[in-house]
Amino acid sequence: MRIESLLEGANLAIDQLRGNKFRSALTILGIVVGVATVMAMSAMIAGIKTSITESMEAAGPKNFILARYDWNSVQIINDGPPWGNNPPISVVEAERLNGLPGVRRTIPSIDGGADVSSGNERIANVQVWGRGAGWREYAQGTFVSGHDFLPSDVAASRPVVILSEELSKSIFGQLDPVGRSVRISGQLFEVIGVFEISANIFASLVKHFAIVPHTAAFKYLRFDDDMLAVLVATAGDATQDEAMERVMTSMRVMRGLRPGDPNNFALIRQEEMAKTFTRVTNVFFLVMLALSSVALMVGGVGVVAIMMIAVTERTREIGVRKALGATRREILWQFLFESATVTFIGGAIGMLIGGGIAFLIAVLTPIPARVPLFAVVAALGMAVVAGILFGLVPAWRAARMDPVVALRYE
Repeated sequence: MRIESLLEGANLAIDQLRGNKFRSALTILGIVVGVATVMAMSAMIAGIKTSITESMEAAGPKNFILARYDWNSVQIINDGPPWGNNPPISVVEAERLNGLPGVRRTIPSIDGGADVSSGNERIANVQVWGRGAGWREYAQGTFVSGHDFLPSDVAASRPVVILSEELSKSIFGQLDPVGRSVRISGQLFEVIGVFEISANIFASLVKHFAIVPHTAAFKYLRFDDDMLAVLVATAGDATQDEAMERVMTSMRVMRGLRPGDPNNFALIRQEEMAKTFTRVTNVFFLVMLALSSVALMVGGVGVVAIMMIAVTERTREIGVRKALGATRREILWQFLFESATVTFIGGAIGMLIGGGIAFLIAVLTPIPARVPLFAVVAALGMAVVAGILFGLVPAWRAARMDPVVALRYE
């Protein structure tokens, strides 16, 4: 096919689109919705993955968690709890692990919920985190006021508490809470600091939290030690595998496990938690992709219908072009180009709308949404391919018309 014929067919297709703006707009609407959805979802997924990666890096990529069972594993339990016969992790075990080669620090960790109040102000269902000294290995942020609790506070089970900045404002307003007291589940705790977690998607999910020594959580708040975990910080001169091997061997010895016995505890890598979040977000993305495909199908059906109407309306034009020497390929190209142009324009508009939605998400939410390059290429490519596929039948019908019959059409 000559270049001149290709350009002529393209110009005719563009002229038809200009002459039928309303019809063309209706045709591309479904394409716009589908592409915009794909773009917005791609931006959200990319932003969430970036935030997860940054959070894991901030918490130490070589660090890991010793827990009663692996909560990342999908388990179907018919009888009993998911940890089976695994005994709880004890504070004594955590302390013994603290001196192992390759382990810089072990931090007992227990979580729960409680009401926090002071005077007439009361906040219900606050996340209360019981932590050992050095908990900041796993929580990146800054102290707005006050200070961290000391190892002596943990050893003495002192009722001291660190409030999140949002919780402090909710209870004390603009007053500095350091040195004041709050009640946690009715127990009196002295506020020694206000902590703000570094901005990330997870920090935004829990704005009201309080951090107390894990020993105080057991003594005053009656936290159940069945779910105690140990946050393990790997030494700088050791690899994660080396530290995990040391911890696993020590735990097996302390628990008297024989060589053939399975571990009755779990070691959870940071990257395993990231993979769990990635699996969840990928499922969410696939669901949204399926929904957006429905919109693309609707748009594609619209392309078929509109292009069939266009072929019928321009039957005499097709007959004239064939009488003047236009080949089937040239007619086929003209209508395929027209349908691909319609969907390409729809894809471009949808891309701009999806990019705008991603920008609003990044500005208004903690999700650092960003549109990846592959999503732009995929969206435009998908739109063009959809136009070619859905425009193939009408274009083929136009190309196979008998010129004599077409010229007689009224």
